[in-house]
Amino acid sequence: MNKKIGILTSGGDAPGMNAAIRAVVRAAFGEGIEVIGFERGYDGLINDEHVFLDIRSVGDIIQRGGTILKTARSEEFMTEEGQKRAIETINKNEIDALVAVGGDGTFRGALDLTKKGIVVMGIPGTIDNDMGYTDYTIGFDTAVNTVLSAISNIRDTASAHDRTTIVEVMGRNCGDIALTSGVTGGAEYILIPELPVDVMAICTKISEAMIKKKSHSIIIKAEGVDIPTMELADMLARSTGMEVRTVILAYLQRGGSPSARDRMLATLTGKRAVDLIRDDSGSRAIGIHGAKIIEMDMAEAIKIKKEADLELLRLIEILSC
Repeated sequence: MNKKIGILTSGGDAPGMNAAIRAVVRAAFGEGIEVIGFERGYDGLINDEHVFLDIRSVGDIIQRGGTILKTARSEEFMTEEGQKRAIETINKNEIDALVAVGGDGTFRGALDLTKKGIVVMGIPGTIDNDMGYTDYTIGFDTAVNTVLSAISNIRDTASAHDRTTIVEVMGRNCGDIALTSGVTGGAEYILIPELPVDVMAICTKISEAMIKKKSHSIIIKAEGVDIPTMELADMLARSTGMEVRTVILAYLQRGGSPSARDRMLATLTGKRAVDLIRDDSGSRAIGIHGAKIIEMDMAEAIKIKKEADLELLRLIEILSC
């Protein structure tokens, strides 16, 4: 009997989700497996809002940001009744396995379904890169490149006006976007949620830089840092006497055409998901370690916490002289 796969994208959108959808659908077609897509994440699963996907319906989407299936965060799915309705949809449509593309919340929802006997393949799609079991998540590389482009433009203005600029980036409680974009963008300071902020130390460093005739600075601040960006700017301005401006990039980081790296990760993880379903491997979390696509138990994957690479902060101390 031919298998049937359901696929959804859930949580915040991330560049590369469409590439993952495309890979799942076309790899499944090669195995004679039917695919239906549920719109708006777990809400669509609960309400049986689905579309049939074939190789033509996923044409010309690999380069597109966002997700053709749309996405949402579902409060109803967090309830027993919501999960019961989702399972009824799965059974009614005779779905053998579900592919869920998203971040930590999506995987926790997938684990709930797994505990109730549903086979789910988790593909990590989130710009935050906050999932510890995988080196990278789909969308992270594109988001970092978006931040880098913004830093380059901001630096021109900061230099022209002799000012310090605080650039707030996304990432929730993970500092990976801030760390990677800060190091590669030549920032003078990086603030991440994993470490407390020493405002006076920053003020001292800015003041010392001014004495050395350094006329401007870029501070990259992750959104999860506990001090509000505007408050930090006021504190720095009062202490140093320097003009301090703020730029909050917000959802700009989620959009845009996915990078080659994100398209590749999406494609490889999507193909692996189909292979595992074909082979009746049970629910798995799929990711990447080094250059190798990996898969592991869903519950174990969720338990692994993301650790900040503090060596990058030490590198900033060396390079931001």
